[in-house]
Amino acid sequence: MNEKTLWYIADPMCSWCWGFSPVIEAIRCEYGVRLKMELLLGGLRPGTKEPMPSTQREAILRHWQAVHRLTGQPFRFEGAMPSGFIYDTEPASRGVVAASIINSDTVFPFFKAVQSAFYIEQQDVTTAVVLTRLAADTGLDAHHFLQVFESDIARSQTLGHFQEARQWGVHGFPAVIMQDATGCRVLTGGYRPLEELRLKLDNWLKG
Repeated sequence: MNEKTLWYIADPMCSWCWGFSPVIEAIRCEYGVRLKMELLLGGLRPGTKEPMPSTQREAILRHWQAVHRLTGQPFRFEGAMPSGFIYDTEPASRGVVAASIINSDTVFPFFKAVQSAFYIEQQDVTTAVVLTRLAADTGLDAHHFLQVFESDIARSQTLGHFQEARQWGVHGFPAVIMQDATGCRVLTGGYRPLEELRLKLDNWLKG
């Protein structure tokens, strides 16, 4: 059987991935029956230790505003990334990995929940407390999630995600890769509306 897999390479704290969220959700709804979809955590800013300088915050907010203008995705700008905020994307990514270890069906819903919590609700998704609450809201047992989240297995698998993305040469997000028996092809590197991707997907699935 020539199984086709669509790899979505993203980071839950990447604004363009948040902008791309409706597109990837539409692809999942329209094409999920005909192909396998996998989420690979790319690692936007893993391991950041220092609080964000005000100049960097302003630059990131400009990116967010650009995403909002182009995609229409909602953002809450005022009060975002308050003084002292450390923009470390490893915990949020590890939360997604922990969810996948417990129940693979929750991966995409949990990923979206983390995005929404960060960009709309201004929750600190770099903390275990917030991620555990989001996991519970997604239907996972909170105590079990926290155990897995803090485990060496989750840490190791998260690092493995980051390394695999780099091995594929992906350094910007979102990225979508089509994989089949003939190899891998890039569907998109960066945000694209669904209309631009549908023809490529249809042709690939006919092959």
